[in-house]
Amino acid sequence: MKILIIEDEKLLAESLKTMLEAKGFEVEVAYDGETGEEYAELGIYDLLILDVMMPKMDGYEVARTVRAKRCATPILMLTARSGLEDRVEGLNAGADYYLTKPFDSRELMACINALLRRQGGQVDELTYGNTTLDLSSGMLICGENKVRLSSREFDVMRFLLGSKGRNLSKEVILSRVWGLESNAVENHVEVYVGFLRKKLQSIGSNVRIEAVRRLGYHLEVAE
Repeated sequence: MKILIIEDEKLLAESLKTMLEAKGFEVEVAYDGETGEEYAELGIYDLLILDVMMPKMDGYEVARTVRAKRCATPILMLTARSGLEDRVEGLNAGADYYLTKPFDSRELMACINALLRRQGGQVDELTYGNTTLDLSSGMLICGENKVRLSSREFDVMRFLLGSKGRNLSKEVILSRVWGLESNAVENHVEVYVGFLRKKLQSIGSNVRIEAVRRLGYHLEVAE
């Protein structure tokens, strides 16, 4: 399960990240609303943990924006604002649950688990064209044909599928799949895109990974 934390208090964000990773979650952090909204729209996360008071875009605006773009990822809103009107505004903006600071870690985990259970089968697979990526098995499936992806191939393919046809630069793919602190270089992206193209072709997929000079990669369905 992949969680995005959008929180400008870096100490809190990092402590949440450490706690959730210890529970087995894959966690990424954005430190302002504008960046968080861009990440959330990729559709690759199983849960968004969203602060309200942030620079560039506040949490209410982030929630409204991602919901307007039909992002159905559950949103857990964290805030020091405990008033009824604030909670109502958060829920109306698109949050699924509103947790006030300070909170107990046990209550936070109970909220997270409840939201992920509610999500259920909605996050089991991603489909584009005639091809499906099974998120539980890591299999790429086209009709009766299927092929297993390596861990890195899976991450790249899931990111491309989540982008819904938008161009993803090599730099963005590197930072999102390999991580900002990785020593990986752009050639790594090219290599794994090559692997994925071969596997898509091997199962008869009509999905193509297209490259656009200086813009990166996106998915297309062949005519």
